[in-house]
Amino acid sequence: MPFSSSPPPPSRIRWRRGQVTETGRRGRDTLQLTVEVPDEGALPALAYPSLVGIPEVGDEVLLNTTALAQGLGTGGFAMVVAVPDRLPPDPEGPGHLVKARYTPLQVTVSGVDEQETEHHALLAEVDDLGGMPVVVADLHSALPAILIGMLATDPDLKVAYVMTDGGALPAAFSRTLDALAKSLAGVVTVGQAYGGDLEAVTVHTGLLAARHVLGADLAIVTQGPGNLGTGTPWGFSGVAAGEACNAVTVLGGEPVGALRISDADPRTRHRGVSHHSLTAFGRVALGGVTLIAPRGLSSELGGQVDEDLAGQPARNPVVWVDTDGLDDALVLSPVPLRTMGRGYPEERAYFLAAAAAGRYAALRVPVPGAEVEAEPAP
Repeated sequence: MPFSSSPPPPSRIRWRRGQVTETGRRGRDTLQLTVEVPDEGALPALAYPSLVGIPEVGDEVLLNTTALAQGLGTGGFAMVVAVPDRLPPDPEGPGHLVKARYTPLQVTVSGVDEQETEHHALLAEVDDLGGMPVVVADLHSALPAILIGMLATDPDLKVAYVMTDGGALPAAFSRTLDALAKSLAGVVTVGQAYGGDLEAVTVHTGLLAARHVLGADLAIVTQGPGNLGTGTPWGFSGVAAGEACNAVTVLGGEPVGALRISDADPRTRHRGVSHHSLTAFGRVALGGVTLIAPRGLSSELGGQVDEDLAGQPARNPVVWVDTDGLDDALVLSPVPLRTMGRGYPEERAYFLAAAAAGRYAALRVPVPGAEVEAEPAP
């Protein structure tokens, strides 16, 4: 089909220029700003210094205000695209992996698995996770609760986080990762996501890097902050959770599913066990995944969890895990527990299910004398 000679379509980005009037919170690779935009006033903005340099008060900046205008929950900032009058220096050093490819903001990073890195030879040879348990969840908000469940069970375990590209692409966008950095062996960003301690091309190489480069005992896989959903059976970014389980299976790991369970979500499709979990784990994870439910939660929710999980295929065993002490550990979370605008204990079922998955995975790591306090679903 030939290219059309008709006029170009309208821009799909809301472009604005403004002047920085205030700088705010500095993260690992983020800087919050206030930018005065003509006819629109002061806008909250976010810059990634590794991409655009460090904006200063008085600088004119070029902004993308698309997500801000749409009122997206995790996109509540105008994003700084450039500081036109003070561009950062060109990048130096190794790195040939391009992420956010063929977009105006594509970036070059050094991949853990590319030829010129110290780990290439290792990752060219290894092909197995050695049974490493990997907890897979739909939403980024499950990450801290899963980690809490793991470390409350065994604080000496090394846990790596593998971030996929279903939500935010820059790892730096996650304040959660800033708060959890000391508790993680490292962050591996895969696919189009970038900004982790290690960069990898695929979930597969990301998992292998977590195990063999970071030396992790356990891994957690979720998308970055934000979640794309359309209210249709297959139109949600969490489908990739099932694909991640397949990667774990292929590589000889043990996939563990952190169920998305809620009694607070107003949407019927997410009440009880969310259709996101039932679809991703039940229909996409063809190699099977162990699904973890907190013991006693189903009766608290009127039997809804039992009913929702009754249709899971035989390849997905349901395990009910004891949750003694997990509520106390969640209360002490180093990062605020929030999902879909709701916190703990309002969404206790959600965070408790994530922590239970973390506990189960921790107990699956070969440790002398450790046993899983769990029982099959009736």
